[in-house]
Amino acid sequence: VADRLFSSFGQDILDALYWTATEPKEKRRAHIGVIPHFFMAVLYVFLHAILIMVQATTLNVAFNSHNKSLLTIMMSNNFVEIKGSVFKKFEKNNLFQMSNSDIKERFTSYVLLLIVCLRNMEQFSWNPDHLWVLFPDVCMVIASEIAVDVVKHAFITKFNDITADVYSEYRASLAFDLVSSRQKNAYTDYSDSVSRRMGFIPLPLAVILTRVVTSSVKVQGSLALICVLLFYLGLITLKVLNSIVLLGKSCLYVKEANMEEKLFQTPPINTPGKPSNKSKNKFRAPPGIPTNNSLSASITSQPVHRSESTTPVLPNSNSDQFLTTPDAEEKDITQDGLELKHRASNKDLLEIDRFTICGNRID
Repeated sequence: VADRLFSSFGQDILDALYWTATEPKEKRRAHIGVIPHFFMAVLYVFLHAILIMVQATTLNVAFNSHNKSLLTIMMSNNFVEIKGSVFKKFEKNNLFQMSNSDIKERFTSYVLLLIVCLRNMEQFSWNPDHLWVLFPDVCMVIASEIAVDVVKHAFITKFNDITADVYSEYRASLAFDLVSSRQKNAYTDYSDSVSRRMGFIPLPLAVILTRVVTSSVKVQGSLALICVLLFYLGLITLKVLNSIVLLGKSCLYVKEANMEEKLFQTPPINTPGKPSNKSKNKFRAPPGIPTNNSLSASITSQPVHRSESTTPVLPNSNSDQFLTTPDAEEKDITQDGLELKHRASNKDLLEIDRFTICGNRID
């Protein structure tokens, strides 16, 4: 809970720092406003890194204790997620936010496990035999995370009548964020759009991981410095190759979802906490564009230019009818209502307010 609160609050602090550092200033005195925001950002990163260090320390104690009771309790806490989510009503937008939160949580768990392994190997003088002692516990933690996520999403999609194809739409939406941030006139850095949508802030993790690596690995002598330099160059090369592969895959997913035209449209301007209310489900075609009554709109459907005076109509999704239809009106659902099964939700995934991802809430 504290990690999610820190992420939500820290994103606003970093946004304030970026804005004050890059906004046009007419007077030199205006540059002084960057200083308090900078110290606030440093304090936030320090406190969030301390929180991550406490999590890593708890996991390290659980690994090294003689009885595995603490590790069992930590793993059982993951199953509380199933209890708190499977019996609630979820729309596609809410499930999208939960999926992003699970991705961030799983990546953070991998980093914590890496920190624990580095500290334990350093204490045992990098004896490879001790790595096999830690290996079963690491696999158990990872397996529990994956099992909980699979069961949770399986029951949520079953009870809310959501098809598994929705995850392809989520993937296309994330790929669109990556591709759009790579354009020449992009509004954000190439990693900021995806990180903001997931509510992930990499600075605290990078700080604590750098501190652990520098304290665990001793560099002495010229040969060690050369090895560190080569390792650093290898990491840069791996990052470049990874970026190229991700960009290629993202372009492929965007093309499969027919979202190329959205790349050349002006992105909607959303205020924090107030997502746009545009809908891609129903529209009135302008002159020169033929209409098609059998068009099935989806979250990843190809956009069609609309006139500015058009008022969007928000139809109810099939999941709403499945979950909220009274017993007395169940017989009134006709064949036309069944055709809405594969229709998208009222709000475009690309227009979800990214400021609410950290809090995992929807307005």
